[in-house]
Amino acid sequence: MNVKQNLWVRLLDRTIFYGLIVVIAFTAIPYGTVEPWSHAVFESAIFFLALLWVVHGFLSGSWGLVNLNLFYPLLALIALAILQSLSWSTIDVAGMKVQHAISADPFESRVFALRLSGLTMAGILALRFTNTRARLGTLVHAIVLAAVISAIFGILRQTMQHQQGFLLSALQVDGGFAQFINRNHFAFLVEAAMGLLIGIALLREDRSEGLLVYLSAILLLWVALVMSRSRGGLLAVTVEVICAASLFVHSRYRRRTQSKGSIGWRRPVVATGVTMIAVIAISIAGLVWLGGDQLTTGVETASIEIGRVNQAHEGTRRSDIWRATWQMARAHPFAGAGLGGYWAEVPVYHDASGLQTPQQAHNDYLELLASGGIIGAAIFVWFVVSLIGVGRRAAQNYSNFQRAAALGAVLGIVGIGVHSLVEFGLHITINSLVFMSLLSILSLERFDQRAATQAHRTGTFK
Repeated sequence: MNVKQNLWVRLLDRTIFYGLIVVIAFTAIPYGTVEPWSHAVFESAIFFLALLWVVHGFLSGSWGLVNLNLFYPLLALIALAILQSLSWSTIDVAGMKVQHAISADPFESRVFALRLSGLTMAGILALRFTNTRARLGTLVHAIVLAAVISAIFGILRQTMQHQQGFLLSALQVDGGFAQFINRNHFAFLVEAAMGLLIGIALLREDRSEGLLVYLSAILLLWVALVMSRSRGGLLAVTVEVICAASLFVHSRYRRRTQSKGSIGWRRPVVATGVTMIAVIAISIAGLVWLGGDQLTTGVETASIEIGRVNQAHEGTRRSDIWRATWQMARAHPFAGAGLGGYWAEVPVYHDASGLQTPQQAHNDYLELLASGGIIGAAIFVWFVVSLIGVGRRAAQNYSNFQRAAALGAVLGIVGIGVHSLVEFGLHITINSLVFMSLLSILSLERFDQRAATQAHRTGTFK
């Protein structure tokens, strides 16, 4: 590689990485990117960066990809959506041509495939170009900063908004939180950032650097989450804290075992139990102290919302939607009703007045089963198995900041996974993009090994 080519490779390398950081920042602004025009801008930006990667790969002679285990299931899900959208015949119904396809809405299945392709590409780009400790720090802090700024905006909006629109025209009084139309969508962003913050603040070997700043950010996000009154978000973050406490105790036990030899099994078990009890007590106390009256309404309506209690708008409760989704899954067991086609098929099974037809299942796992069938469920199991394997590898092989960031990514993924039991926050682009970034952080090679691998490929040893 001559000097000019090397200059272009470095320029493209920086442009792609920092371009991705800019995309993360701007994707968070317009309601988390939910409107068609913002979807189009996001996808155009990602595929443009992918095009630059193609040029970079040809110039450098290396694509630099090693561990795509977490992204293969996503590619399989894209292939499934495309397969579901294919039509094999056309019939005439009342003068209209109707296509036969697996999906109840072939067009939306193709849209689903396109959007997931953009998100997956964003995750692969983050994996490829987060190739130094400094860039990992930039990616982690970009996610945290997006959540912190959103939290500050949410707190200001909660206290200052008195009429329709607060910088963004669609924001209603007492509707949503921060820049999100749905308060639970804000909680998904917080869960990812909170996991990373806990990881780099409390699970790092050297916790002195920036500890007060990280703890302040954690407190700010917690206050904003409580103000948002997202019950699922509070539950998810509580689970993250409990998991973090267990990881902390296990890490301390492992270091002491390595330095002093075996010290028995009772001490770590007792320590883990005591830590979990303390964390639960502190979490409950925090809810009572910070929540106050803001959580009262949410707690009182939880049993009504999930349980089988008559309401004025019959069929709008989660239990009704889940029951309809389960019936839909049973009617389409093998290949599902179509990824992206849930909204078109569920009215057949949703026993309600029709005034409020669900667009999502409020349970991403159940929706995946209904939309993707056994094939979609198998892909999800593949993803979970890969996630466990990659997480174990990261915990065992990474060190210092990289290990802390990886453990934080695990915590964020766990929190998002818990919240996805009752919500659909991953349907929002910024949350999906951040989730892909967590997968990338977890899939990175050790930076010292990556440098050696790249040097071996290019023949430039130092």
